[in-house]
Amino acid sequence: MDINQQNLDRIKNLDTVKSLGFDPYGHRFPDAITIKSALDNYVEAKVVTVAGRIMAIRKHGKAAFIDIKDWTGKIQIYIKKDKVGDKLFQLYEALDLGDIIGVKGGLFKTRTGEVTIFADEFIILCKSLQPLPEKWHGLTDVDIRYRQRYLDLITNPVAQDTFLKRVKIIQLIRNFMADRGFVEVETPMMHPIPGGATARPFITHHNTLDMDLYLRIAPELYLKRLLVGGFERVYEINRNFRNEGIDTRHNPEFTMMEVYQAYGNYNDMMDLTEQLFVKLAKEMLGTLIFKFGEKEINFTPPWPRQSYMELFQKHAGCDWHDNAKVLAKAKELEIDSKGKPAEVLANDVFEKVVEPHLEGPVFLTDYPTAICPLTKSKSETLDICERFELFIAGMELANAFTELNDPIEQRKRFEKQLSQKTDGAVKLDEDFLLAQEHGMPPAGGLGIGIDRLVMILTNSPSIRDVILFPTLREK
Repeated sequence: MDINQQNLDRIKNLDTVKSLGFDPYGHRFPDAITIKSALDNYVEAKVVTVAGRIMAIRKHGKAAFIDIKDWTGKIQIYIKKDKVGDKLFQLYEALDLGDIIGVKGGLFKTRTGEVTIFADEFIILCKSLQPLPEKWHGLTDVDIRYRQRYLDLITNPVAQDTFLKRVKIIQLIRNFMADRGFVEVETPMMHPIPGGATARPFITHHNTLDMDLYLRIAPELYLKRLLVGGFERVYEINRNFRNEGIDTRHNPEFTMMEVYQAYGNYNDMMDLTEQLFVKLAKEMLGTLIFKFGEKEINFTPPWPRQSYMELFQKHAGCDWHDNAKVLAKAKELEIDSKGKPAEVLANDVFEKVVEPHLEGPVFLTDYPTAICPLTKSKSETLDICERFELFIAGMELANAFTELNDPIEQRKRFEKQLSQKTDGAVKLDEDFLLAQEHGMPPAGGLGIGIDRLVMILTNSPSIRDVILFPTLREK
């Protein structure tokens, strides 16, 4: 601990607390109600018991006003020497901002109408040895907010509100899925073979088995094994790990929901996604038209559906299959083409020239089969497959397929992916292919980025604002 004068003063107060016979860290305080409950159920002189962190102290000779807060609200405490006695008043004089106390007393309102507890007694529950940051709301160093999230939550009501909203959003999602007959499952986070997405994995090693394992980049192949086993409507709200870049929309560790519905297809997944997002907007915001930054987002259904190929032609100015023109466009956009298969390069061009225009919500449909190894092709044209991505405010929020359930075709596509040494492809997942050979029902599959969804619904500009402890460069 770096020691400065404020720390020394607090340590001195800690010694005072101990000398008075109080344990500064060791008490239970089980009978406290929330501050919100005390405020909402105000009755003059009603005795309440609350606990919270000291956020302000205003001294008035032999009396004082203290503001304390818990995670439901803030309330004022009035401490008077004649009421609490000499020993407790000495304890009050050793209190600092940031200390956690428990208080019991009767409710009253001050002349300005502020609900206040007139303390009959109080107790210290935890002594704080570090000062709270000053003028927090004027702080421009967001790095400190992310590195010391606990301070952000203590002093910034907006941050705490955002994360409590995240909790509510995930609970609403679970309720929505349960109402539609889906069951929540858990699948492994360490995989012997990375699969289910194209991404660079994190590698770890299991000492007892003497084998490398990969933190999962997606739970897809395990959830599909459950389809084979007869779990016809499954979902998982899961942590995924991808050893890739960090920016306002990407964190190496992130949360997704993956959903699989037997006997469905990507149209069913579009309907499910639209219904879920509309439900969440109504519950969380009370409206379908709201702001995300400077942009107005309108969730009013039905949402438009646009073709991937048509948008590529419109914004890139060439056909997706015209390799020479796509290469020229990539060079114009300064996209590195070295060692990339033609279809991967074309998709890179797409991401550069099309995605920024997708304010949405808009479903982007019918992707090239060449970049979708797990997706069923459209019957009328094998080079187009039944896939969509949902875009809102230029961000991809969801990705869904009509799942490929032909094990022979699946093997061919895996082999092609492996031959191109795509990120994450290390060897064939023979167990998954064996599972498919036992018969996987036709199905729709869906992945939703929970972090980005929370960004949209809480008007948060960065993914780091909605992840409690985002990944940061070592200081």
